[in-house]
Amino acid sequence: MFTSDLEKHEFIDFLTESPTKEIFHHENEAEYLHAVGKVTQAVKKFLNNNQQPFSGISPAKLRPLFDSIEFEKTHDNYDALLKEVEQLYTSHAVAFHHPAYIAHLNCPIVIPAVAAEVMISAINSSIDTWDQSAGGTLIEQKLIEWTCDQVGYSKKADGIFTSGGTQSNLMGLLLARDHYSITALDHNIKVEGLPREASRFRIFVSEKAHFSIQKNASLLGLGENAVIKIKTDRGFRMNTVLLEDAIKREIAQGNIPIAIVGTAGTTDFGNIDPLKELAGISKKYNTWFHIDAAYGCGLLLTDKYRSLLDGIECAHSVTVDYHKSFFQPVSSSGFLVQDKNFFNLITHHADYLNPKDHDEDGLPNQVNKSIQTTRRFDALKLWFTLRMMGRKKLGGYFDTIIETAAKIADLLHSDHDFELMNESDISALVFRYRPKNLRLDVCAMNQYIKKTMFNQGKALVAGTKINQQFYLKFTLLNPLTTISDIENIIKIIKKHGNEYVRLNQVSADFRRN
Repeated sequence: MFTSDLEKHEFIDFLTESPTKEIFHHENEAEYLHAVGKVTQAVKKFLNNNQQPFSGISPAKLRPLFDSIEFEKTHDNYDALLKEVEQLYTSHAVAFHHPAYIAHLNCPIVIPAVAAEVMISAINSSIDTWDQSAGGTLIEQKLIEWTCDQVGYSKKADGIFTSGGTQSNLMGLLLARDHYSITALDHNIKVEGLPREASRFRIFVSEKAHFSIQKNASLLGLGENAVIKIKTDRGFRMNTVLLEDAIKREIAQGNIPIAIVGTAGTTDFGNIDPLKELAGISKKYNTWFHIDAAYGCGLLLTDKYRSLLDGIECAHSVTVDYHKSFFQPVSSSGFLVQDKNFFNLITHHADYLNPKDHDEDGLPNQVNKSIQTTRRFDALKLWFTLRMMGRKKLGGYFDTIIETAAKIADLLHSDHDFELMNESDISALVFRYRPKNLRLDVCAMNQYIKKTMFNQGKALVAGTKINQQFYLKFTLLNPLTTISDIENIIKIIKKHGNEYVRLNQVSADFRRN
């Protein structure tokens, strides 16, 4: 049967080790369990070894480690692979779950959602058509229906899971543009392209709104100049008097207001625009009203602070980010509309994917509502979370975050070495270290503090500019972060601030001598 011993041994190797063992398949169950088990141990090591939010490594030090990587050479086992990944990634991954991470809008994630990720990746459903997802489609629809109900929408509402707030905001502006064009101009942008009037379309937002509004206006062919930024009041919320003035001014100049965008949770301050008043102004001038609640959507979980979102039910469309405020892994976001018929503005039918007769047969194809085609089954993470934990427990986490942030604000306000810029509706605080009798550049000092903290990695804070002045920022999204943790971070801030003062004093003495 065999012409040589070598051929015999090769055949035995084939029987004992399939050349397709890496493919997810019932015959490769043992390989799957082995691989997942190894990765689980690596994650356990990440949790146990990372005792601070960041290693502090610099790009200059990390990048050379990639130079020796050759993809033509593979590893023989998962231990070798994970050792490499540990060196290149997990040892330096920013630990969002750490109580001393209070920089950006990154939340710690709940374990039921992590468990769901294993199933999502392995089964790999694509939630664009019924014939690719079946039950997955209905799970997503049920969660969208639940979220719409929390917003206060009627049964006419609908929505879709998206990749994030930027995509959801893009969809809101897209529908605003196309809805105005088809209802006021009898012009179908989907078919005919932009009308000549498009150069005069105007979108009104707070000056503290997310940058994606401008970015998306550019992508939609309207240009960044189509976005009119409205100054905020002393609480950094959109000034409605100035909004009406701006709308009237644009109309007088021959321009066309098509949308007002309210922000429910600004990135810098965590504050919420006056949603009810904005809804009234939108109705008065017959514009689309979109609310970016990517951050503030967590208020939907809490009865205690839910009233902060009053007026959200009046919006034509809403952005929610479950991966910011519902403690979900990236990505998990949603875009909601007050009336499901709005989605007709973007629906396209392809005979090979979602033919029109599917609609007649009652087959729910989610691609009809999405600007994506292939989409991960991210909804399963939220399903696991709600079915294991429930809204009330998640809401308790968000209550804790809001209340801890209020205590931190009191702490900063009572310390005369700090200048606090805002009281937050949610959990973002802008401030700077400014000791009495400081004669140095306060912006440069706070930039030094932030940079030094990042390079050491013991605690991470964010930074921003207000009126061209640099400030530090706490963004609290972790219910495990305590006042004790914050007091320790404040000590670190003071330490580096005083360090900056000493270094500059030494430098000044050196120059004098």
